[in-house]
Amino acid sequence: MAKVKVTLVKSTIGQIESVKATVAALGLKKIRSSNILEDTPALQGQIKKVAHLIKVESV
Repeated sequence: MAKVKVTLVKSTIGQIESVKATVAALGLKKIRSSNILEDTPALQGQIKKVAHLIKVESV
């Protein structure tokens, strides 16, 4: 299965709790932290929700 690298590029300060929880569920804690994850439909939904805060690259 394909993998994607997700990197937090903007702060979650001022975001609603569900956005903060989604960022945490992606395994991102600080700005410029990254995580490599399996590309699934559930992951695509999470990425879409926080697209304004993250950068996504295929691996």
